[in-house]
Amino acid sequence: MEIQQKTQNRLLSLDFLRGLIMILLALESAGLYENLQEATVEGGFIHNALDQFFHHPWNGLRFWDLIQPGFMYMAGVAIAYSLHQQNQKGLTWNQSFIKTLRRCGLLFFWGVLDYAVRPAGLSFELWDVLTQLSFTTLAAFLIFRWPPVWQILTCVFFLLLTEVLYRFTRVPGFDQPFTDQLNFGNYMDLVLMNKINKGGWVAINCIPTAVHTIAGSLTGIWLIKYKNLALKNILIWAVISLTSGYFLDIVGITPIIKRIATTSFTLASLGWCLLAMAAVYWWIDQKNHKKGLKFFTIVGMNSIFIYLFFEIVGSRWFNGYIRAISDGLLQIIHSPTQLTAIIGSLGIFSLYWGLCFFLYKKGIFFKL
Repeated sequence: MEIQQKTQNRLLSLDFLRGLIMILLALESAGLYENLQEATVEGGFIHNALDQFFHHPWNGLRFWDLIQPGFMYMAGVAIAYSLHQQNQKGLTWNQSFIKTLRRCGLLFFWGVLDYAVRPAGLSFELWDVLTQLSFTTLAAFLIFRWPPVWQILTCVFFLLLTEVLYRFTRVPGFDQPFTDQLNFGNYMDLVLMNKINKGGWVAINCIPTAVHTIAGSLTGIWLIKYKNLALKNILIWAVISLTSGYFLDIVGITPIIKRIATTSFTLASLGWCLLAMAAVYWWIDQKNHKKGLKFFTIVGMNSIFIYLFFEIVGSRWFNGYIRAISDGLLQIIHSPTQLTAIIGSLGIFSLYWGLCFFLYKKGIFFKL
């Protein structure tokens, strides 16, 4: 893991979006969404609205289902800017390839480590977003210099491959393409890890979600090459992706299922990612609206670090330690149980953000 000093001429909209995603994930890690929902009336408007901050149980699309695709897409945009800078510095393709392999190796390592330590012992699992990003990053790099049309065709290939694997492999016991625990993705988990995820997540999601990273890389290329004129391309592909994804679901061809990253889900979620990128790029980088962004960009500039911190340190020690302190102090004043839980979550998040702020003030940025 490299430690870098502040760099100038950053794409501020990218830092903002990454920061927004990481802040939302940090709030989840702190338990805020669960605590807020528990404090509301079940079946009420606010309670139901908070469902958007939890994954859909199977066929459907909620706001929270867009977080991981956004993470993968933002990584693709960052890849384009990184490779552009490497090219300006005179690095050869081989040198960039070695750097990318090293990065992918580290992503894979940290992704496996995130899930490796369990109360019952060590475990080998491939469901973490960083593990999947190690594959999608390599895929995006290998075709980075191809013409855009060939990169788009590669995305089509990944989506068609996903359809073929789920529909036509017909493995006994795993021949129901869109049924939880009985699909090809579950079978591959048995092959790769000798286990099936009870929540329905599958490791081969890395194949279709490579489309998110490649699309992000293409977006970065367009922004570097055409700047403001790139918005037209981004918006056109946003409409194409959204229309295609929802059409496949509505007519019953392929249901939108985030947990196995169906083609319809990949396309629909990509469309939302493209729209979000177009909106923030237009507002921040084109219209130069930068007031109030530092709260987000401070986190976005250390996204990998804070993700690993709250996933590994936070979930296993930090959160419980801070919550024990806050709960104990609030009990002195007889704070209601639900309010105590919410304040504890906000306290944990504040310390997450404060850690990023400390690194920002020191000019330290961790990069794999």
